[in-house]
Amino acid sequence: MSQEKSAIKKIRATGAMREVMGEYFQELDQASRADSAKVAWCTSVGPAELLRSFGFRVYFPENHGALLGSSRMAADVIPAATAAGYSPEICSYLTSDIGAYLKKTTPLTKAFGMESIPKPDVLVYNTNQCRDVQDWFGFYQREFGVPLIGIETPRSVSDVTREMVEGLIAQEMALIPTLEEVSGVSFDLDRLKEVTASSYRCTLLWKKVLRIAEAQPSPITFFDGTIHMGPAVVLRGDERAEHYYEVLLSELSERVDKGVGAVDGETYRLYWEGMPVWGKLRSNAEQFAANRACVVASTYCNSWIFEDLACDDPFEGMARAYTELFIVRSEDYKERYMESMVSDYDINGIIYHDAKTCPNNSNCRYGMHRRLSERLGIPHVVIDGDLNDLRLYSEEQARTQFDALVEQLQEQPA
Repeated sequence: MSQEKSAIKKIRATGAMREVMGEYFQELDQASRADSAKVAWCTSVGPAELLRSFGFRVYFPENHGALLGSSRMAADVIPAATAAGYSPEICSYLTSDIGAYLKKTTPLTKAFGMESIPKPDVLVYNTNQCRDVQDWFGFYQREFGVPLIGIETPRSVSDVTREMVEGLIAQEMALIPTLEEVSGVSFDLDRLKEVTASSYRCTLLWKKVLRIAEAQPSPITFFDGTIHMGPAVVLRGDERAEHYYEVLLSELSERVDKGVGAVDGETYRLYWEGMPVWGKLRSNAEQFAANRACVVASTYCNSWIFEDLACDDPFEGMARAYTELFIVRSEDYKERYMESMVSDYDINGIIYHDAKTCPNNSNCRYGMHRRLSERLGIPHVVIDGDLNDLRLYSEEQARTQFDALVEQLQEQPA
């Protein structure tokens, strides 16, 4: 496999994204330090729209976990959480975040000048991603003594039934009394509809950003997507996210019109299944680009497309949107989804990341990778690693697997 260096093409809109994210974190910092607004912590695919409708500044610890991973601070702080009794085998977002809290450090200091993470007034979780989030927020409930409330979502869902939706709506509505008490604001259905409508518009734009990678050559890579998904994660329901994706989409459309690919001489189109290896985004991107391979799509970035928010009833929209996620679904559903993605993006090969501390986002443990390769006739490789804990990632093994995938593609008949 060639190791020729290939430059990473910069996206101009990155500067605008940094400004938007900077404003978001500064507002959180101001709210926490000056008590100018209430702060709600929310899991990444939790009821953020409901929280914003009450005027909360919404903070996402999983986003902080990703920052700890991408800044490579995770390995320095995970041992503090382990010493406090948290197993090194559980979610490394959790152990990174709690470890950083115990060591009184955060990448937000260098990035945005914040002395610490914002203190919560309420903690709100949804277990659709995993059960770890409930235990994660439970730690902070004991630390800060604030209310802990949440939603428990079914797992391995084949079809989202009416009974499921009604149960989830009931759980969402049960959050309202606590949110009213903490915020001092009465629930306003019209305001919730406004926020949800903004979140839906953001979803449509984010979907367009990801779907533009169907173009050949693709103007964007999976590695770009993991960075530019920031506003879709932390600012959905806020019009600034919409405005940002309009800017990004315009630039990517310009690339398509000019035939400019994110990878020079794009020859192979790959799919990344599973979590990113946050501390290795750049090196992974460079290795593939050097071999004219573009990772054009992933299930991970698509996890923030919530088209069900279009529902007239915002409670039903949230219930469906946050239960129709790939991670919540059955193996059969996941296989059908992957097949459609391979077809839509004209995928030549699949990389499965077996993230050791994230079994919920590792889909190569029950034979799905082999079944899909046999059915679709395309090669795959599995890399062992982790989202944050680089002690579980072997650079040499990953490179060997990446080499093997490209070599298989090179050997296939034209």
